[in-house]
Amino acid sequence: METKNINIPAHGSNVLRADIPAEYKWHVQDIYADEAAWQAACAEFKALLPQLEALKGSITSAQGLYNALHLQDKMSQMLDKLYAYPRLQQDADNTDQHLQAIAGEAEALAAAFSSANSFIEPEMLGLGKEKVAAMLAELPELAEYKFYVENLLRITDHILSADKEAIFAQSRLATGTAASAFRSLVSADMEFPPITDGEGKPAIVSEGNYMLNMTSPDRELRKNSFRGLMGTYHKYRNTLATTLTGSARTAYFYASVHNYKDTLESCLAEDNIPTSLYDGLIQTVHDNFAPLHEYIQLKKDVLGYDEFHPYDLYMPLSKAADSFACTFPEACAKVEEALAPLGEDYIATLHKGLTEGWIDIYENKGKRSGAYSWGVYGVHPFVLLNYQQRYSSISTLAHEMGHALHSYYSSMNQTYVNSEYTIFCAEVASTTNENLLLEYTLQRANDEQKIYLLNQFLEAVRTTVYRQVQFAEFEKFIHGEITAGRSLQAEKLENYWLESNRQYYGPALTVDQELASEWSRIPHFYTPFYVYKYATGYSAATAFSSAILSGAPDAVEKYLGFLKAGGSDYSLNILKNAGVDLNTPQPVTVTLQKFATKLQELKKLLKK
Repeated sequence: METKNINIPAHGSNVLRADIPAEYKWHVQDIYADEAAWQAACAEFKALLPQLEALKGSITSAQGLYNALHLQDKMSQMLDKLYAYPRLQQDADNTDQHLQAIAGEAEALAAAFSSANSFIEPEMLGLGKEKVAAMLAELPELAEYKFYVENLLRITDHILSADKEAIFAQSRLATGTAASAFRSLVSADMEFPPITDGEGKPAIVSEGNYMLNMTSPDRELRKNSFRGLMGTYHKYRNTLATTLTGSARTAYFYASVHNYKDTLESCLAEDNIPTSLYDGLIQTVHDNFAPLHEYIQLKKDVLGYDEFHPYDLYMPLSKAADSFACTFPEACAKVEEALAPLGEDYIATLHKGLTEGWIDIYENKGKRSGAYSWGVYGVHPFVLLNYQQRYSSISTLAHEMGHALHSYYSSMNQTYVNSEYTIFCAEVASTTNENLLLEYTLQRANDEQKIYLLNQFLEAVRTTVYRQVQFAEFEKFIHGEITAGRSLQAEKLENYWLESNRQYYGPALTVDQELASEWSRIPHFYTPFYVYKYATGYSAATAFSSAILSGAPDAVEKYLGFLKAGGSDYSLNILKNAGVDLNTPQPVTVTLQKFATKLQELKKLLKK
C-alpha cells in the first residue's frame, strides 16, 4: 500500500490517462506543439518523397552520392519525429483509437520512405569500392558519411547482385515460418495444466506468470509451476526440435549464399565482431565456473534444502525489498547522488532529464507495461516508466536514464548518421548506472538490505553473464550440427541441455529430468547469435563502473567519450578507445571476479 504523499498522484491500471496530472507525463509537445503541427510535417515529408525517388540513377558522381545521402538523412530525421510523436502517445494510452490511427499513418510514411530510398545502397555498392573511396576523398561534404559508407563497403563481398538480393528479400516471409510456428504454438495453441500451491489451492502457470511463481516463497507452487510448464513443452518436443531445425537451416542458407563460412560468422559480421571474441567469451566463463558453483551451494545451504532443484534457482535470500520504498522524487535524488562520480556535466544533464518532461512516470489505464528509453535526435530522449515504490523501480530509473543520456550525449556530439549506437553497445550505459546505484546503496544499507542487494547483483550476473553464455554455447552447438549437415533431434538437444546445466551449475544443483525441455522455450534461439551481447554488454559496464569507482586515471573522461561516440565507429573500437577491450578476457574476468568478491561478502553476512 503506497503512502499518501503530495508527490504521488492517483495512478494504476484503472486510472484514466486524463486523470494523471501533466507534471508526471512526458512532454511530447517538445517534438511537435500539437497534432496540427504534426500533420503539417507529414505533408512536408510526403512532398519530399518524389524528390528522393527522382534521384534514382544519379549516383554516378561524388555530388550525386552526396545529394542522395543528404536527402535520405534529412528525411530520416524527419521520420524519426513523425513516428515518435504518435507512437509515444499510443504507448502511454493504448485505449485511444485516434492515436492508433495516426500511428498507422506514421507507419505508412515509414514504408513509403523505405521504398523510395531502396535504390541508394545498391547503386552506391554497384560502383565498386575503389570508385566510392575516390568519391569520398573528392568531396569534403561527404566526410560525415565516411564511416557509414565504409561500413557498407566492408561487406560488399557478401552482397549479391540487386536482382538476387531482391529475390532473397522476398523469400524471407516464407523462410520465417519456423519462428512464426514457434510463436504461434507457444502463445496461442499451448495449454498449460492447472496446478496447486502449497495449501492445495488452485493456481495458474503460464509463460506470463512463470517467473513470478519462481520467486514465490511457496516451494510447492514453484515445483508445480516448473513441472507443469516444462512438462507441457516436453509434449511438443519433436515439433519444437523441428521448428528450431528449420530456423537454424534458414540462417545457414542465407549465410552460405552470402559467402560466409557459417551462421556464426554471418551474424557477427554485422557488428564487425571476430568469431574469436565469441569463443573467448565462452572460454572465460568456463574458467570461472567455480564461483557460480559456490553460489549455488550457498543458496542451497541458506534455504536449508536437502536437494536444490532448478525451481529453487530464483528464490530470493532476503525479504528486504520493501525496505527501499520511496517516492519518485526521492528515487530521483538517490539516482543523482549515486551517479555523482560521473561528474558535474553528467549530473546536470541527468537532472534536466528528470525534471523537464523526459519521463512518463506512473501507470495508467492502457499504458504499455515495463520501461524503455526512446531517443529522438534533435529533441531529447523520452523515458517510459511504471514507477512503483521498490528497489527494482529505482534501479529501472537509473537503467533507463543511462540509455537516455547515452542517446543525449551521442546526438549532441555526432551528426545524425553517426549518432545511433549499436545493440552491441546499447546495454552498457544502462548497466553502468545500475552498478553505480548498487554500490551507492550498499554503502548506506543495513545488513539485511545488504543481503538483498548482494543477492540481486549475484542473480544479475548469473542470469545476464553465466546464463546468456550458456545459451550462446548452446547456439554454437546447434548451428554447428546444421553446418555439418545434421538435424536437431529432441533427444540430442535434451541430453546436451541437461549436461550443460550440470557443467554450469555444479554438484549442488539436482538436475531434474524436466529441465531437459528448457531449451525449447527460449525465443532468442530463433534470432541466432544475439544473446552473447547481453554478457559482453554487462561485462563492459562492470569494467567501466569498477574503473570509475576506483578512481582510475581518466576513467570518467573515457566513459563520457564512449557515450559521445554514438555509432561513429565500430563498437569494439569505441569501447577499446574508452578503455574496455572485449577482444581480451579482461572485462569478463573483472565481472566474474566481482561476482566472486560479492559472493564472499554475502557469505560473511550470512555467516556461511
